[in-house]
Amino acid sequence: MDKQLITTGFDFQGYKITKYLGLTRGLIVRSRGVAGNIGAGFQALFGGNITLYTSLCEKSRSDAYDLMIQHADQMGANAIIGMRYDTNEVAGAINEVLAYGTAVVIEKI
Repeated sequence: MDKQLITTGFDFQGYKITKYLGLTRGLIVRSRGVAGNIGAGFQALFGGNITLYTSLCEKSRSDAYDLMIQHADQMGANAIIGMRYDTNEVAGAINEVLAYGTAVVIEKI
């Protein structure tokens, strides 16, 4: 799938949707870990961006996004519309990141 054919919108200029395939999603559940929490705690003492957490969040979003694309590919999609992220705390230091959207087949007009 062409990663340029993923949008938070609901259409693509110059294309028409020929088939809606349904929900596509990618889910990642991650723990921050003791070492990461200690390092982030030191960064928090000085304020500003806590790069250890930023890096973890970016990696989690990227992995969930890639899984969403794999799922859409398995469904036969060549595009995803209405793409969103959602995140929740599962337990104390465990978070989930969900990337989701609608898998579709599009054709150039």
